[in-house]
Amino acid sequence: MDTETVQKVYNNYAVFYDILFGIITDPGRASAIKRLQLRPDDKVLEVGVGTGLSFPFFPSYCHITGIDLSEEMLRRAHKRIETLKLSHIAVERMDASRMAFADDSFDAVFAAYLITAVPDPWGVLSEIKRVCKKGGLIVLVNHFKSNNRLISSVETTISPFCSKHLGFRTDLCISLILNDRELKLIDRRRLSPISLWEIAEFRNMKGQPWI
Repeated sequence: MDTETVQKVYNNYAVFYDILFGIITDPGRASAIKRLQLRPDDKVLEVGVGTGLSFPFFPSYCHITGIDLSEEMLRRAHKRIETLKLSHIAVERMDASRMAFADDSFDAVFAAYLITAVPDPWGVLSEIKRVCKKGGLIVLVNHFKSNNRLISSVETTISPFCSKHLGFRTDLCISLILNDRELKLIDRRRLSPISLWEIAEFRNMKGQPWI
């Protein structure tokens, strides 16, 4: 999976993304944003903002910046901002693995259904830590490889197909993120007992490993 492939896939998704993914992904977005514990005037970054499905869940007293690589996704996000008159939200096109923001730009970072949809998840995670203030919350919503041997073997087998044609991988282990000594796990839970997705909440301890 490379950047060009990801951009092409999600440009194609943009037309029907809200219909296909809106209902099934909204609960994860809503729950995760609540866990950000946002306060008035907090600056929040959403990485992989897509068409802006998360916008209604953000409080209006915060300043939200969303980035995405897909121009078609962002075009719809801009339209949602205008339609809903969301003056506290701005979006721009940016590669999440090479963000243009200065260090410590945001009080919190939110990334939903993203970390398995980028060519370089560790580069993106590194950038997320860099632009998030020390002590800030980083909340991820994602599917991670199952601990069940049978299911994980299927996920490993189909991952190349999913990466090439669907724009996301199915074989990423959350243990690799949990082993990051600069991220202190606060909470981790599935959206429901049968959900494919889970929320992982971290405290950014960059420069001061918590272990």
